[in-house]
Amino acid sequence: MRDLALNGLARQPLLLAPAALGLGLISLMLARDGMPAWGWALVLGAWACAWALVAALAARVGQSGGGGDRALRLAIPLIFGATLLFLWEAVAVGARIPPVLLPPPSAIAARFAGSLPILYADFSQTFLRSVLIGYALGCSAAVVCALAIDRSPFLQRGLLPVGNFVAALPIVGIAPIMVMWFGFDWPSKAAVVVVMVFFPMLVNTVEGLKAAERMQLDLMRTWAASHRQTLLRLRLPMAAPFIFNGLKIASTLALIGAIVAEFFGTPTVGMGFRISTEVGRMNVDMVWAEIALAALAGSAFYGIIALIEQAVTFWHPSQRGARA
Repeated sequence: MRDLALNGLARQPLLLAPAALGLGLISLMLARDGMPAWGWALVLGAWACAWALVAALAARVGQSGGGGDRALRLAIPLIFGATLLFLWEAVAVGARIPPVLLPPPSAIAARFAGSLPILYADFSQTFLRSVLIGYALGCSAAVVCALAIDRSPFLQRGLLPVGNFVAALPIVGIAPIMVMWFGFDWPSKAAVVVVMVFFPMLVNTVEGLKAAERMQLDLMRTWAASHRQTLLRLRLPMAAPFIFNGLKIASTLALIGAIVAEFFGTPTVGMGFRISTEVGRMNVDMVWAEIALAALAGSAFYGIIALIEQAVTFWHPSQRGARA
């Protein structure tokens, strides 16, 4: 019965979209003056229609193939995200929650659109300088150290435990020290990012270099391949999925590290500086605008790395589903 219901929804997804949209618009118009009791029923109805629409589209994934499947995979999270924003708006406005506690998405969007120059300056300071430079330095250093560890049993037993110790250090303790060493501008934040991304990248690269099987290594020796040839033509390609996994993990840690580091001293610009300052001024909508900017930047950064991974490791079994 459940399969029949899903198949029925899958045949008529376009009927659910206008129902969800219409109920949602009516609910939001009612919420402006305080949501009546029956208005909450409309909110739940709009949410149910949107949920059914997502279920119907999810049931169609794998049936259309090619560009149709890719469009569905993109549409499903977008519709689900829009549903969450709708519920947020309805609850915040309809329940008359004070904006200082939970501003509605409409207020956050208005503040975002009206503060684009400030947001761009903060983005440029935090992401384009601290995050990207620290990310590049930390990940590059981790790969170089992983190659050295792979060649030296001494480093395997000595450097990895030290790296584990450094990774366990709290960022709130590292950030003030880096500010004292490198000053209040972006170099101190980039240093924090280096510390944040180094160990995850190191561990993934070291494990990736062990991914080549014994038979493959023996075959390279049979062909009289040197260590460099084996590394470039076998071991690094086999390690590529592990390396990209480390890059994706580090992409989120880098942004978190840079923002937190700005809480402990920075010029009058930056995402972390803006968040800490606007919280003190009770401008919560601006705080949420900065959070939205950080989320968009982090998601885009992660997505770019994932696209590069698909292009580089297209041969790996883990990418077959992603390219379907």
